[in-house]
Amino acid sequence: MSHCVGKCRKFSSPLVNSHSMMATIGRVIRCKAAVAWEPRKPLSIEEVEVAPPKAHEVRIKVVATGVCHTDWEYLYETGKGMTFRPFPLVLGHEAAGIVESVGPEVTKFSPGDKVIPLFLPYCGECVRCRSNKTNLCRKNWANTQVGILADGTSRISCKGQQVYQFLGVSSFCQYTVVPDTSLAKIRSDAPLDKVCLFGCGVSTGYGAAVKTGKVEKDSSCAVFGLGAVGLAAIMGCKVAMAKRIIGVDINSDKFEKAREFGATDCVNPREHSKSIQQVLVEMTEGGVDYALECVGSPAIMSAAFESTTEASGTCVIAGWTETESMDVKVIKMLMGRTLKGTYFGGWKSVIDVPNLVDDYMNSKLKLDEFITHNLLLDEINVAFDLLKSGEGIRTVIRLQDSEEDKEPTTTTK
Repeated sequence: MSHCVGKCRKFSSPLVNSHSMMATIGRVIRCKAAVAWEPRKPLSIEEVEVAPPKAHEVRIKVVATGVCHTDWEYLYETGKGMTFRPFPLVLGHEAAGIVESVGPEVTKFSPGDKVIPLFLPYCGECVRCRSNKTNLCRKNWANTQVGILADGTSRISCKGQQVYQFLGVSSFCQYTVVPDTSLAKIRSDAPLDKVCLFGCGVSTGYGAAVKTGKVEKDSSCAVFGLGAVGLAAIMGCKVAMAKRIIGVDINSDKFEKAREFGATDCVNPREHSKSIQQVLVEMTEGGVDYALECVGSPAIMSAAFESTTEASGTCVIAGWTETESMDVKVIKMLMGRTLKGTYFGGWKSVIDVPNLVDDYMNSKLKLDEFITHNLLLDEINVAFDLLKSGEGIRTVIRLQDSEEDKEPTTTTK
């Protein structure tokens, strides 16, 4: 069961109506979206038009989306550690839905498939996709980073104006179009309002521990930041059978949840006169074996690195920032520590996400426990407030009403 605080709704599994989907193929769909018209302003619920998919593209009926801290940062922190994205913009990148239609040359998806759109592609053909050393495929990368698809345009428009697609996804829209290399097909019995979290936060934190960090049995770990990414990292450390898992956050209200995910100790830096790295080094008699930074703060990244033990300590940076630099003391590196970065937890998106869904369905991973609130699209700004205040770990937004098979409004243009 989801742990809901405040305003919650129970979401039922969607039904697929093949007739309604057939009626929309090749047509522009009119639907609702939360549009960011300019930075540092609340999102506006608007009627938008979503064009049919072009070659190697898939149009998705978005059923549920998580609200990630990265969405908030790009709206409210643009220019403060975040690269500017063009506006107007539809945010959202942590979602699950149903294939409505496919464009020419799409062979791996069909209408009715359950899917998770991905901000990290996997083409399966490039040198990086064929390598077991990285997951950083660059198919359509440059375009999606600035909110457009392969042909240089977006498929979403509002009031006659192009609306950019955040990271090529834009899941704060009832329908969206994504490249077929940025889409994972998942099992038909997966609950979309839960597995949507594998689109970003949970995959990133969990993978930071088990995939990138390769946390070992009986090791000691420190996880900095106890939001969704940090809690997923704690979950990963526990799955890896770490002996000691220390959660670090300035909000002590998060400690109970951290222990639920597997933390053995919790530390609030504000309750100590020494630096957090000094506290951790003393707690572990020399430093932790693994430190996982899940905040996106250069200062915390440096503290996490310095909290690891010399000779074999590993620090993994999972928190997101784009324009800032962290301070690394060279002597700390020379004494045998390893510093790593991870993107999407190191997972090869298209092929690994379905396996994560399977693990959840087989009760090997937690998801429900991340969800603190369930809201509707009209309440998207409330979800942002919950995120910023620390009250919400993950708010899941429902984008479709209870009439799952209701035919959307279309145009022929």
